Amino acid sequence: MTEDNKKNKPSAEENNKKIIRKLQGTVISDKMDKTIVVKVDRVKQHSKYHKSFVMSKKYKVHDEKGQYKEGDKVEFAQCRPLSKDKRWRVLYK
Repeated sequence: MTEDNKKNKPSAEENNKKIIRKLQGTVISDKMDKTIVVKVDRVKQHSKYHKSFVMSKKYKVHDEKGQYKEGDKVEFAQCRPLSKDKRWRVLYK
């Protein structure tokens, strides 16, 4: 094998690298214990008419410290299932 082929091949460490999904949104509810509901907005464009419109989705996010309140901007990442609906965890700064 030449040196060029060795450089282009991914190593075993790169193949086992975990992809972590991170999202940002606004807290819309903090009434549950250690759980917040976060609304994430994203802009899509219609395929035929090219009009931009906003789509939103709500996520239940685990907030161990309970420090986020309604209206706060928050960043969160995907994790193992914590309950029936919770698969996200707050990233504290």
